[in-house]
Amino acid sequence: MAKKRALISVSDKSGLLDFAKFLEANGYELISTGGTFKHLNEAGLNPVQIDEVTNFPEMLDGRVKTLHPKVHGGLLAVRANEEHMKTVQDHEIGLIDMVIVNLYPFFAHANADISLDEKVEFIDIGGPSMLRSGAKNYQSVTVITNVEDYALVQKEMVESGNTTLETRKKLAGKVFNLTSAYDAAISKMLLEEEYPQYLNASYQKVSDLRYGENPHQTAAYYVSTTENGAMKDFEILGGKELSFNNLRDMDLCWKVVNEFKDEMACCAVKHSTPCGVANGTTAVETYKKTFECDPVSIFGGIIGMNFKVDAATAEELNQTFLEIAMAPDFDEDALEILRKKKNLRIIKIKNPVSDAQTWVKIDGGMLVQDNDNQFSTDIKTVTQTKPTEAQQKALLFAQRVVKYVKSNAIVVSNGVQALGIGGGQVNRIWATQHAVERAKEKFSGDLVLASDAFFPFRDVVDFCAKEGIKAIIQPGGSMRDEDSIKAADEYEIPMLLTGMRHFLH
Repeated sequence: MAKKRALISVSDKSGLLDFAKFLEANGYELISTGGTFKHLNEAGLNPVQIDEVTNFPEMLDGRVKTLHPKVHGGLLAVRANEEHMKTVQDHEIGLIDMVIVNLYPFFAHANADISLDEKVEFIDIGGPSMLRSGAKNYQSVTVITNVEDYALVQKEMVESGNTTLETRKKLAGKVFNLTSAYDAAISKMLLEEEYPQYLNASYQKVSDLRYGENPHQTAAYYVSTTENGAMKDFEILGGKELSFNNLRDMDLCWKVVNEFKDEMACCAVKHSTPCGVANGTTAVETYKKTFECDPVSIFGGIIGMNFKVDAATAEELNQTFLEIAMAPDFDEDALEILRKKKNLRIIKIKNPVSDAQTWVKIDGGMLVQDNDNQFSTDIKTVTQTKPTEAQQKALLFAQRVVKYVKSNAIVVSNGVQALGIGGGQVNRIWATQHAVERAKEKFSGDLVLASDAFFPFRDVVDFCAKEGIKAIIQPGGSMRDEDSIKAADEYEIPMLLTGMRHFLH
């Protein structure tokens, strides 16, 4: 009976020696390449170099070493097919029973600050080819792409002398799962098309989550292999594990505070909706203003701050039950204070917001759009009454917030705080009523209003006038724009039109 053979070529050598020793002790001949051969040989094992199998030297700086019939014939030959077996015998091709390969680390270099030519050198050709050949023939060949699977394979071999068909099938599925993501990452780098013919995704699982949006739903957390981003490489400095809903809220919260790149900003989010946003001149002032926006809804919410959190701010944060406090940095004193709340997740954000697209899954399809990363550069005052400089600044503040509120979206502000937020209503007047009423509960000074989309009727302006709103900004574009403009002129309320809608459904 011919000796079984395992072909080994890995970049991640963790756990390999113990597994290779197990294989050799169980009668496997080890075939290996380059650095893997050296690693095994120096450990006292007896690997065979690949060129001794192929009788052909490595060439082209190692680009060609395993792309050979004596490798792929040994992997692809169907053992139950007499013609296949005759062919490999005629050509003196030895069968290969196991492939252990992990790929050149392209994922790790896809976002590196290196040239395209340098990135191309991390594209593995031979590795995926061997894996795919072995996986196609999973009836007879065991393929291992992940060091975590060594233990499973070893356990089955100890118990029965071989892996089960079920395990070989599962490991083959892992091959195509890996190579599809690997190829998707390479495709994105080379193709550089916003909407290619085929929508490829390349994401790697970070962890399973306890549950999804609701306890009866399963969920997992994945990160992109091709993009950096705020929600990819953050650091958890304290608190319990993150949930599905936590991660969604974190994403929205961080995007809001990143709208204010030149100002200290804080945002509170509850159930994927901002419930407070404020600017300030100190860390603790900025947080307090955010809290004042909605001291009821912030309970059990999350806080994002685009500034370093100090001890005074941490003391204020600890006065309220919060799920998450996130910021680019924390003082050591602040961390000591925040960690007194054992369940509070303390998140240090390392990467800027970088999403270029939004993907929305629908049944049997996917909707893809570029992100709403713009604001109008052509804002016009369309009323006879012009806004003051303070009103204009306040309107632009409110407009930055309203983009992140579910449509129909209304934000009422005093210029440094979002005091009333109305969204998710089926008509705009209800959202307006809610936002204005909430703002007036907390603030008696001048207020302005921003809308994410046009006013279909003048009723919003009429209501704003009755409630004392001092200025309005909205996209315009309704067939009845003139009705709203006329109403604003009647009440001497300055109105600005941006020409740019910001729906968030």
